[in-house]
Amino acid sequence: MYKRDELKALKKEFWIEFANYCDSLSKQGKHKSFILYNTKIKGIELKFDATREGAFVILEVNLANHETRLEKFQQLQACRSFFTAEFPNNLIWEPDFTRSCGTKVSRIYIQKADIDIHRRDQWLLFYQFLATNMVKMERVFSEIKDIIA
Repeated sequence: MYKRDELKALKKEFWIEFANYCDSLSKQGKHKSFILYNTKIKGIELKFDATREGAFVILEVNLANHETRLEKFQQLQACRSFFTAEFPNNLIWEPDFTRSCGTKVSRIYIQKADIDIHRRDQWLLFYQFLATNMVKMERVFSEIKDIIA
């Protein structure tokens, strides 16, 4: 079991190595910088997460007003065919997801389960999953951003 400081250092190392992995893809012409928080649409972000439960690539609607958030989520659901083209039968749609801090958001995400961030020998699996699926998520986002703006 990791102590708090050790866990913080482990996660920092994980994300630094992930950035290095992405840089190596960029040098091979296989990657660009990810959009992530810079979607230019208020309340919509693209995110990575890596936990003991697996790897996650997420499109998140985090508007504070519940009704506005659900309206935006419905707009995304209307674009479901775009998502299905990139992620056939793999996406999880959660209109009311509660973050660990207690904040309610809406999420569309893909998960690779049965890998653990605490196991360094699985980090390459995380990196491959995260990079590959974020490219797909960004591709969908670029197709629908004008529809949901």
